[in-house]
Amino acid sequence: MLTKRQNLLETIRGGNPDRFVKQYEAFAMILGSPFGKRNPNPKYGELNVVNAWGVTKSYPEGTPGPFPVHTPDKIVIKDIENWRDYVKVPQVVYDAEEWEPFIAMAEKVDRKEQFVTPFFAPGIFEQCHYLMEIQNCLMAFYENPDEMHELIDCITEFELDYARELCKYVKPDAMFHHDDWGTQISTFMSPDMFREFIKPAYEKVYGYYKSHGVELIIHHSDSFAATLVPDMIDLGIDIWQGVMTTNNIPELIKQYGGKISFMGGIDSASVDFEGWTQDVVAKEVERACSECGKLYFIPNASQGLPVSTFPGVYQALDEEIDKCSKKFF
Repeated sequence: MLTKRQNLLETIRGGNPDRFVKQYEAFAMILGSPFGKRNPNPKYGELNVVNAWGVTKSYPEGTPGPFPVHTPDKIVIKDIENWRDYVKVPQVVYDAEEWEPFIAMAEKVDRKEQFVTPFFAPGIFEQCHYLMEIQNCLMAFYENPDEMHELIDCITEFELDYARELCKYVKPDAMFHHDDWGTQISTFMSPDMFREFIKPAYEKVYGYYKSHGVELIIHHSDSFAATLVPDMIDLGIDIWQGVMTTNNIPELIKQYGGKISFMGGIDSASVDFEGWTQDVVAKEVERACSECGKLYFIPNASQGLPVSTFPGVYQALDEEIDKCSKKFF
């Protein structure tokens, strides 16, 4: 029997996996860093928590995660033309002693069994609209392109500084990086605009990780983003996590399998709701596995961590994936 790590590599490299990869099982998630200790994130049910960037976030009960609060008094960048007056970049370089707990987490992982996988969020686009508010942000790409390039450069440098520290101390095998690039039915911007503003930033960030020993880049965007898959491949993304059914996943696998793999195929909203049942989960898992096949596909709810909003859903998905492995392999 292949290890979890071996089975994932066989799956994404077109080899001979002996079962479906069971969601996040191959990734030993490292959730934290010295910066994270100083970057408050609301816990479930908490409201109006201010993070290290000055962004106010809330995590209302019954929602899948924390979100920024953008009432006029809480928007950080109130004038994009003078964004430097509002943005205070947090410190990211800390003494080696502060990294010791996170080094210890990584050292406990059997790297033959799993990938040491730090988690990073929000990504570059999300950080822009966290600071600005989504509508203001999207308008600024058209109305203030010079300032948006400057802001993106600033956020990119922060991410690169963080990447240097992470690679120095934790030495990750994989990187799990969030940045939602679309809604359920469309990307937030055209592919051309993405290539002008967002892609160059990720060429630097993901290029740094790949050149410093990170074997796999897993990018989370639980959205439609099929039109950006060629760009994901250019950026060195190995796995697009969160791929929703509004993307034609079987067609994407047919067209791009071998260059990138797809992790998702089960929309969280279709299984992770109050009153969910095992039968509902079973039908969605079997549909995804039968439609998408054994290679270049990892069945997974679209949510961007190994969790569920409602208790038991994540475990139920694992159980049904096991059943599909017995059926299809």
